[in-house]
Amino acid sequence: MTTTAASLQTLAIDGGSPVRASLLPYGRQSVDEADIQAVVEVLRSDWLTTGPKVGEFEEAFAAEVGAVHAVCFSSGTAALHAAAFTAGLKAGDEAITTPLTFAATANCILYQGATPVFGDVAPDTLNLDPEQVRQKLTPGTRAILPVDYAGHPADLAPILEIARERGLTVIEDACHALGAEYKGSRVGSLADMTVFSFHPVKHITTGEGGMVTTNHSRFAETLRRFRNHGISSDARQRQSAGQWHYEMVLLGFNYRLPDIVCALGIRQLKKLEANLSRRREIAARYAAAFQEISGVIAPVVRSEANPAWHLYPIRLDLEKLSAGRGQIFRALRAENIGVNVHYIPVHLHPYYRDRFGYRGGEFPIAEDAYSRLISLPMFHSMSDQDVEDVIEAVKKVVAHFEKSQNG
Repeated sequence: MTTTAASLQTLAIDGGSPVRASLLPYGRQSVDEADIQAVVEVLRSDWLTTGPKVGEFEEAFAAEVGAVHAVCFSSGTAALHAAAFTAGLKAGDEAITTPLTFAATANCILYQGATPVFGDVAPDTLNLDPEQVRQKLTPGTRAILPVDYAGHPADLAPILEIARERGLTVIEDACHALGAEYKGSRVGSLADMTVFSFHPVKHITTGEGGMVTTNHSRFAETLRRFRNHGISSDARQRQSAGQWHYEMVLLGFNYRLPDIVCALGIRQLKKLEANLSRRREIAARYAAAFQEISGVIAPVVRSEANPAWHLYPIRLDLEKLSAGRGQIFRALRAENIGVNVHYIPVHLHPYYRDRFGYRGGEFPIAEDAYSRLISLPMFHSMSDQDVEDVIEAVKKVVAHFEKSQNG
């Protein structure tokens, strides 16, 4: 469809026919019969939790990302909390992170009694700007938490350099970036600790679940204890040793990931490369199509990065459009394209405003990006027709609001 033809169509929100008959979600899990059977086999076994599938999943995951250790958790948020604890964050400490992320990235700092300090993002990738990190350093800084926004790796080299200079711990929030590469290395093998999520809209799923990878044995030991009430052994280890004695050596939580869902994770991990390949195909198709639309800014990919494409966030060139993001969002939803927005900057949430006094305007790049962002459907089971429907709907809606088309 040409831009001119698209602009002549009546939008669904104005009573026209939608591009699709049913809603296409922005993300969706893919679970097949082999996945289901793997879970059923564990349900019939002796171990539903703290059993052999946990270690099997962790070993396979570590090998996949090139890390020495992988420790699984009940959610990505639990994994972030464990990493913050393991980094030694405590009351009086500060940790620098990005405001353009899900709240859990900053919340895990608060869980430890420390203070999140935000740095603005780079205008191209919307990842934490290393120069902002340098500006935000204080004697109280103990950690840096970059986020691989939408699956594009953060600018890790300068961030790691800053950390080494100051003796800081880098916790990479890679919940969007399983399978991504930075300067030829897999995300998960570079930072002191790297956190992943297995929520249903991610590259692989365990329903809920998370993982921390690290090359430091001491960190791995602390992570394993923290997820198990701070106890120095688990039930399977005690049964194997034929003894009952255990000791709580730190204040931990029950953040364990059961064997039931680790079995699902093992099966899902075998499909990661295919899932990544499909997401990259979809991203390439989107990028090619949106080059033709003046009101849309496609995501930037830096030369050193190979993104994993958890999200496909476009930015609207609002100066060329006669409508704001909200109106365009609603128009796309009416076309049955399940768009979303990622994210409301963390410092603008009521809790952070009330506790820390943020009023807006503190991080202009992140806030401007938020006003323009729309996440398009991106998941590996999308059909070619699904992709074409998204492209058609974006062209139809944006063309309708182009100033050049409307005087």
